Parts: sequence; structure tokens; C-alpha cells
Amino acid sequence: MRRSDRAVEDDAWIGSFLSEAPFGILATERDGQPFVNSNLFVYDGASRCIYIHTARTGRTRDNIEANNRVCFHVAAMGRLLPADVALEFSVEYEGVTLFGRATIIADRDEASYGLQHLLDKYFPHLKPGRDYRPIIEEELSRTTVIRIDIEGITGKRKAADTGFPGAFLFGEMAG
Repeated sequence: MRRSDRAVEDDAWIGSFLSEAPFGILATERDGQPFVNSNLFVYDGASRCIYIHTARTGRTRDNIEANNRVCFHVAAMGRLLPADVALEFSVEYEGVTLFGRATIIADRDEASYGLQHLLDKYFPHLKPGRDYRPIIEEELSRTTVIRIDIEGITGKRKAADTGFPGAFLFGEMAG
């Protein structure tokens, strides 16, 4: 990382960031052609992996079957930081990039676990068997569950003082 002052090596921060991020970007490659796709995901810190799901057929699955080396990125933008000189305008940000290998899950128990883990992340107030029918075999046969085993991970963030003059969130009117 070029800006080592922005590197984050705190595993607890990285795990928390991954657990709270709403979506990430999966990068795959096949025959020299890069491909990115946004995905809902869930981080499994105990297993040091993430789970995503996708269609049974399509480019993401085809690319992983051809080359299972992937990269996954999650980011958040903070305040915009104006300056007196154009070159010094900036933005607060946080991000985590992980590198690993993707596996298409064939085991029904692990596929169910990955999908349920996703449901628990995005719908924590709803419970299977109480609020909705639990995952059934037909649903497993209609989706692809992918586990990305993390081989390397980097975190990066930039934060300014809370009193930074003129700082504002994107979408807000400055001034």
C-alpha cells in the first residue's frame, strides 16, 4: 500500500467493517477479461471467509469455475473535505479488500448455512420457522452459494478531525 499511514491492520476493525457493510464488489477474471459484480455478502470471521450467492448459470459462476482466484472489495465514503487549492480537495473513506479463492458449494448443509447466514445478516429480526418457511431443497437447487476463503486482506481509511472546516456529506448542500 502506497499510503501506509492509511493502512488498517486492526483485525477487529476489519471484521466489524466487513460485518456491517451492506454490499461488496466481486472481481473475477476469465481468459484475460476482468469482470466485477456487486453482491450481498456475509462475513464469517470464525472461518475467515465470506459467503455470497448468485444464479445457477451466468458469468460470475462461469468465471469462478474457470479461475477461482478472486478479489472482493467493500468501501464506505465519509465526508467531502474542501480546500483552498483544487489539488488538496479530499474525501474521508474506509475500505477493505480481500484476496482469496472462491469455491462453489456443492454440500447442501454448507449451502444452507451460507444462505441462512445471509438471511440472518440482512433480516435479523425475522426467524425461519416463525416468520418465514426455512430454506428447502428446491431453493438450494435454484441458486449458487459461493464461499470465498480469505488468503490476504487489507484495510484502508482516511478520517479528518471532526471540526474540519466546511466538511459535508455527499448529497448535502455545502455552505
